[in-house]
Amino acid sequence: MSNFHEIRFPVSVSFASSGGPERRTEIINLVSGAEERNSPWQHARRRYDAGLGIRSLDNLHDVLAFFEARRGQLYGFRWKDFADYTSALPSASPTPSDQNLGVGDGVTSSFPLQKIYEEGPFSYVRPITKPVQGSVLVALDGALQQEGVDYSVDYTLGTLSFLNGAPASGTQITAGFEFDVPVRFDTAFLNITLEAFNAGAVPSIPIIEVRI
Repeated sequence: MSNFHEIRFPVSVSFASSGGPERRTEIINLVSGAEERNSPWQHARRRYDAGLGIRSLDNLHDVLAFFEARRGQLYGFRWKDFADYTSALPSASPTPSDQNLGVGDGVTSSFPLQKIYEEGPFSYVRPITKPVQGSVLVALDGALQQEGVDYSVDYTLGTLSFLNGAPASGTQITAGFEFDVPVRFDTAFLNITLEAFNAGAVPSIPIIEVRI
């Protein structure tokens, strides 16, 4: 994706920002009073507002510089969602057994990273396209593999490739990682106000996830 910059939005601002996943559902009300519901989206699309994260003029300067360097809405960038940025629980560090990526068939040597959200018998598989550099841990049937020797990672697309041939048939492939969300600014205008000599604010800085 040529109009994407592999750079992360200032985390000091995104930490205090608001936002989360959006799901689109089409609801048809029938004459009987019942409903028919359908979703045209396979995956959620996340939205954030970075305006709440600006606490100082330094924060304001960082965001202004970042906005200008991205040419506003033109170039996408990485965003750390502090509510959901790891394959493990928020209180734990990633381990190579966090997420199931698939089962070897003796032929396939590349696997996309993914995160599985489960609740009871139901689950949702989210593609992970922006893993954090150096954070990906991989295991085959529980045996830890070494990056650069046993596998490589495309950190721009979220693809894992094995370097010594495809995993044998029946081999369980698992991974753990941290990841960013690919996003862009959802506004062409930063409405900056100076509240005091050493404090500034931008009431709203909308950010929206982009598909990779």
